[in-house]
Amino acid sequence: VQLQASGGGLVQTGGSLRLSCTSPEVSLDYYAIGWFRQAPGQGRELVATVHKSGTTNYADSVKGRVALYRVNAKNTVDLQMNSLKPDDTAVYYCAADRSIISGQLTTPRAYDHWGQGTLVTVSS
Repeated sequence: VQLQASGGGLVQTGGSLRLSCTSPEVSLDYYAIGWFRQAPGQGRELVATVHKSGTTNYADSVKGRVALYRVNAKNTVDLQMNSLKPDDTAVYYCAADRSIISGQLTTPRAYDHWGQGTLVTVSS
């Protein structure tokens, strides 16, 4: 399954970005979607997830500043990020899995399909 992440860019502290994850091959309605990020020299960490049921989960580091939306008409899962900080600078990846269980949503290794990543840079 091919995934495409887009929407990254350069933004000042306090700014907003909306990232999108889509697939030209499948309907994302049937997949759990995870957004993860990886800063230089660091491991891949959870940002947010949405299960097929619609249940969302957010990392403590972004809670209150980030929201996930399934946009069915566009077949995207969007990550709206507000009040961005320099610590949010990273490559952001979306991941999808059709059979993942709720308890595995926060684990990158549990996802079978990954997008190419989109770079978010927050300047101070």
